[in-house]
Amino acid sequence: MADSQKELGAAFNKRDRDWHPAADTPAYRSTILRSPKQKLVMLEQSLSETTGPVFGQNAIGALDHDLIQNFAQPGESPIGERIIVHGHILDENGRGVPNALLEVWQANAGGRYRHKNDSYLAPLDPNFGGCGRLLSDENGYYSFRTIKPGPYPWPNGGNDWRPAHIHYSLFGSGFAQRLITQIYFEGDPHIALCPILNSINDPKAIDQLVARLDMEHTVPMDIRAYRLNMILRGRDSTMFENRMEGN
Repeated sequence: MADSQKELGAAFNKRDRDWHPAADTPAYRSTILRSPKQKLVMLEQSLSETTGPVFGQNAIGALDHDLIQNFAQPGESPIGERIIVHGHILDENGRGVPNALLEVWQANAGGRYRHKNDSYLAPLDPNFGGCGRLLSDENGYYSFRTIKPGPYPWPNGGNDWRPAHIHYSLFGSGFAQRLITQIYFEGDPHIALCPILNSINDPKAIDQLVARLDMEHTVPMDIRAYRLNMILRGRDSTMFENRMEGN
């Protein structure tokens, strides 16, 4: 990385750790018990963590990127608003990151996950599984089709609701290199009310998690599109929930 930065004349942007929320945020009740009590200790990655195990394109199924079809019965479709989510995965200098494995999972249009521990009273959709995966192309571009998830209540403060969101898990060159975050949707009123999002101090960091309506990629009479770019490192990197210490 250092050699390529030198060739491009690009400097590494040191991460501002204040960008991430405090680990102990009382309004988000789960952090009271789960947050670490000792100071952060940084550990360097070993060679085995950065070189393997790895994945290949043959591990991606033909419909893995299409959550509208990959769980539906033949001739059937899931219920809800059909959307495309797309964008670029970028490094700190704006270059696309190719062949990055992106896994996504989400609730259905009613706000319920297909998971045995989800007891929300919204019904399951027999034609929607809520998970998929894909690889970014040679320019770092990614795109997948899905149903827009619904908001759902959670037992935090009595009447708290999670905004509609999709979970992202992004892998590097090996499975030990993993970043996890959630994306939200422009115009959702629950974004401003969510205790989890309100634990992030900088409004710009929250804004980088919000996908924007993209009418240029909308398919008329079919499906709307939302765009979200992810920046992996540097001063403007996306907030990843499993890297609260910065990167």
